[in-house]
Amino acid sequence: MRRALLGLMFVLAAAAMLGASWLAPVMAQSAPAGFDPSKLPATHFGSQDGTAHHFADAPGFAFATVPANPLQPTAKPIGEATCTACHGKEQANFAHSVHALGMQAAQQANPATPTCEACHGPGSAHAQNPTAKGSIIAFTHDGGTPVSAQTGSCLGCHAGGPRDSWLGSVHQRNDLSCSDCHNPMARLSAEGLTARQSVSETCATCHKDVRQQFNRRSHMPLPEGEMTCADCHNPHGTLNASLLKTDTVNETCYQCHAEKRGPFLFEHAPVRESCLNCHTPHGSNQHALLVAPVPMLCQQCHSHTRHPNDLLTSASLGTGPAPDERLMGRGCLTCHAQIHGSNHPSGPRLHK
Repeated sequence: MRRALLGLMFVLAAAAMLGASWLAPVMAQSAPAGFDPSKLPATHFGSQDGTAHHFADAPGFAFATVPANPLQPTAKPIGEATCTACHGKEQANFAHSVHALGMQAAQQANPATPTCEACHGPGSAHAQNPTAKGSIIAFTHDGGTPVSAQTGSCLGCHAGGPRDSWLGSVHQRNDLSCSDCHNPMARLSAEGLTARQSVSETCATCHKDVRQQFNRRSHMPLPEGEMTCADCHNPHGTLNASLLKTDTVNETCYQCHAEKRGPFLFEHAPVRESCLNCHTPHGSNQHALLVAPVPMLCQQCHSHTRHPNDLLTSASLGTGPAPDERLMGRGCLTCHAQIHGSNHPSGPRLHK
C-alpha cells in the first residue's frame, strides 16, 4: 500500500513539473499593448477609411508598366478610355479573361494602373494614325512589330520560372511569338490562355506529325485527356534540344514510371543509357511503345550468343514455313521478364 502511494505521488510530481515547463514560455511572454484576445489580429486587406473589400496595397497587376515600342520610341500613354472608344469588340472579348479581371482589381487600388497599354505599349502614335503598322505593339506576324518586342512585352510580367530558358530555345530561334500559342484576349481554354481548347491541341497546330503518333495502337493517354504535351516538355525553353522538363530522357520517364528507376543489383545497359533505345515516347504499333516487335528488338543486340538465338523473321511465325515457338507468345520476355533490371539472386540473366 505504501509503495502504491509513493508511486502515485511521484507521478503527480512529474506531471506538475511537466505542466510548469509547458506554461513557462507562455507566461514569460508579455501581451502587446492594446491586445484584446476576443478580437482577430488586424490585416492589410482593409482600406484606410475602414471600408471592406478594398486593398491597402495594390495587387500584382498594379505593378505592370507600359512597355516601350521600339518602332515608336516617342509615343505616350493615352489611357484605356481612348482605346475602348474604337475597340469595343475587343474590349467585350477581353472583359472575361484572367488579365482583365486582374487589371480591374488593380485599378481599384491604383487608378493609374495601365490596362491596354500594359501589353500594347503607349498608344498616342496609334491614335493619330491607326493604320500605320508598328504604331503600337501588335501581337501578329504581319502587324509590323518585331517578334522580340512582342515577347518582351509578355516577359515584362511573366519573366522567370518556366520561362528562364526562353532565350536561345528552339521556339525562340524559330521566331515564335507568345501569341502563336496563347490568346490573352479571349477565354478559349481551361488553362494557360492557349490559342486552342487544350495545350495538346495548341501544340498540334505545328507538330502534326507527333500528334499522329498518338493515334497508333500503343500510345500515351494524351488523346484520352489524361496528360498533355506539357507534362514532359516545357514549350518555353529548356537546356536540351527536345524541350524536356528534366535533364535527360530517363529522368522525364521516371516521373511516372518510378518503378523503373532502380537502382538495381543487375542492370540492363540499354535501359540505363536511354529509354528511347527500346521505346518510342509518343506512340507505336508495337506492344508497350516498343520501337520493334519482340524478339526482333532484342536481337538487334543479342544474336548468336549463349543459348540458341537464331535470327527470327516472319518465316518463323505460326503461319510461316518454319514456325518457331520462341517467336510466338512473349518471345524473349517469357524467360527474361525483368528486362529493366533485377535485384533477385538469379538476376544476371534478368530472369526474376
